Amino acid sequence: MAVARRPHRARAAARIRGHPHGHPKRMQAATQARWQIHFCVLLWGFTAILGKLITLPALSLVWWRMLLVTAALLLSPKVWRGLMTMPARLRWGYAGIGVLVSLHWLTFYGAIKLANASVGATCIALGPVFLSLLEPWIARRRFDPRELLIGVAVVPGVAMVVGGVPVTMRAGIAVGALSALLVALFSAFNKRLVEHGDPLTVTCIELGTGTLFLTLLAPILPHAGPAFALPGLHDATLLVLLAFGCTLLPFALALVALRHMSAFGTQMVTNLEPVYAIVLAILLLGEQRELDGWFYAGVAVILTAVFTHPLLTRRRRQPTQPELVGTAESHGVVE
Repeated sequence: MAVARRPHRARAAARIRGHPHGHPKRMQAATQARWQIHFCVLLWGFTAILGKLITLPALSLVWWRMLLVTAALLLSPKVWRGLMTMPARLRWGYAGIGVLVSLHWLTFYGAIKLANASVGATCIALGPVFLSLLEPWIARRRFDPRELLIGVAVVPGVAMVVGGVPVTMRAGIAVGALSALLVALFSAFNKRLVEHGDPLTVTCIELGTGTLFLTLLAPILPHAGPAFALPGLHDATLLVLLAFGCTLLPFALALVALRHMSAFGTQMVTNLEPVYAIVLAILLLGEQRELDGWFYAGVAVILTAVFTHPLLTRRRRQPTQPELVGTAESHGVVE
């Protein structure tokens, strides 16, 4: 009998030492997953930097990025199997979300071109605030007054950001705020369909539809020169880095890491994306010379509200769904 009880005592001792259920490998996997998510968020932070360095206009930049990622996904037999077995109604649903994704990316890079990478990253940090207001309506759940307080708390931060940038960049703030609204919209709609498709297949449908939509939209949008001209060597190299290094690579890593992390833990890490992007913009582009202290004070207010949101709503969060990771520029709005 004493021998039979030893495994239970060993598990109890392991729990006391901090190993849940006596499995230190789980602790190691969780730690590795957190580092992987941090690395993914760092790569996502580079999307704003690359968007500033690529000389193509926003329309061409987004079109090429979506086309490259879609083409790569179509090389996977798993994606084709998912496309063949997915009901037509569901494919149309993801296609509609893909239109919102393309408009989000178009306005995100438009904001960067009109202002700079720091402004674009800051505006996209408004996504969780818009999501907290839109999700109850779209997901048909009860509205939480605490989420309205978060939205109100962001207003002073936005005012300080606007006052801390040159007048010539304020159009970029408006376009960036629209981008944040769009990312909140497609994230909320994605949540309604989250359990019905393979992650890679969903991403392929959304980005493929977005590519087609931008192709049809191009003739009515103002732009200089051919909308989808072949990029030069400099832009082509950066586009490959953007499509594969900052989109597919972190997506694949996140799919693995999210199996070992809670929604709350993931949300807190991904909310760091604007921070990484702004720090990278300072180090690589010297953008601090274009902005004053009011801008960074406003960023601090906005990020405080963004980090407060998951703390207030932690109890009702559901497990993280990896299929939402692949299409957001601001992955902090994705749970």
